[in-house]
Amino acid sequence: MKVLKFGGTSVGSAESIRNVKNIIQGQKDRKIVVVSAMSGVTNKLVELYEAARLGKSQQADGLMLELKLKHLQLIEELIVSPEAKRMAENQFLELYEQLEEALQQKPLSEAVIITFGESFLSLIFSHFLEQEGVSNTLLDAKNFMHVSNVENPEVGSVQKLLHHSLQREVTNEVYVTQGFIRIDRNRNINTLKRGGSDYTATIIGAAVNATEVQIWTDIDGFHNNDPRYVAQTSALTHLTFEEAAELAYFGAKILHPQTVSPVKEKGIPIYLKNTFTPDAPGTCISDKYHTEGLKAISAKDGITAIKIKSNRMLMAHGFLRKIFDVFDKHETSIDMITTSEIAISLTIDNTGNLDKILAELDEYGEITVDSNHTIICVVGEGVINDHETFRLFELLNDLPVRMISYGGSSNNISLLVDTQNKVRALQLLHQKLFEEKTLKVT
Repeated sequence: MKVLKFGGTSVGSAESIRNVKNIIQGQKDRKIVVVSAMSGVTNKLVELYEAARLGKSQQADGLMLELKLKHLQLIEELIVSPEAKRMAENQFLELYEQLEEALQQKPLSEAVIITFGESFLSLIFSHFLEQEGVSNTLLDAKNFMHVSNVENPEVGSVQKLLHHSLQREVTNEVYVTQGFIRIDRNRNINTLKRGGSDYTATIIGAAVNATEVQIWTDIDGFHNNDPRYVAQTSALTHLTFEEAAELAYFGAKILHPQTVSPVKEKGIPIYLKNTFTPDAPGTCISDKYHTEGLKAISAKDGITAIKIKSNRMLMAHGFLRKIFDVFDKHETSIDMITTSEIAISLTIDNTGNLDKILAELDEYGEITVDSNHTIICVVGEGVINDHETFRLFELLNDLPVRMISYGGSSNNISLLVDTQNKVRALQLLHQKLFEEKTLKVT
């Protein structure tokens, strides 16, 4: 069995959805198809939640009407048969009424409201496939995506529940379900966080021991740099699980940061493909090792650097543990860390508890905080052995670099720069590490 996931832009219009149908029909084997909400819908649902929470009923009514018309228009464009169209519309309106009821609940649940986008689209998509001769079964992710711990999903529990769901249904070549949605440890509807449909796909892939997981987006796989800021980037045909995980964690938007973990242990490959150019090779992420050295650069914004300077305590036994305990207490992860004889510098990407953290750190020394920074990550298996890696340090001649970190992983070297210098840093690194290297070879 294969698992195919289609993101918001892949299902953003009737024309795109027809492309998705062709991709599904063009592949053999049984498939579980995971779909996101239509592009833009989740953002509208977040706006709807905020409007309802603040009692802005007129704004909420306008957003509800907009969502209703958008999906009814999609049905109009996709479903030809009057009878099939009427059935799709009736079932959609039943879901729409459930959203109306959810908006009346006290307290409001943001997760319940924003997950309706996936439910709307999967329903319409299932009806469309049926019309096109693709017999399919619509599965409700809430029946099996029971994930208490987002960081460490219980694949065994999902496997058991999904097996029961599949046993209850008529055996089909295609099953359609929703990404993003989970049931948490309190049995409440929750999410796998934004971009979490990728994660849904690999959790399901691990649960059914899939032969492969395909993630279809609007880009030809991982590129060796961010094409939004750097010209002449190129797609990578192969990455190891470790390389992909590093790139995703450090800002590569094509993949949810935790996507790799469920399938890594089982060696199930992930293919990143472009819905709009399906014949392009895309990127294969697997446990197969192809080449060593520099592969790609990614950037993660929203980073805050904290420096703790203490002449008397830094080298004292237990000092670092006390510092880490403060961050652990306030559930705040550390991305980068460097130390000197009298100071420790570290970075965080979640400032929700920053004031509390700083108040506790104050007793350990002089504290300096720098916000609006970006981690730039240079990734590749055995990157330190690449003969061109030394050139990344030439960046110091052109831009101020706040921190440099290597050693936590043999696959990446991380640099911290002011966000205003991010684009320039990406372009310079691309030039030094890839463009001039290519010129040398040719």
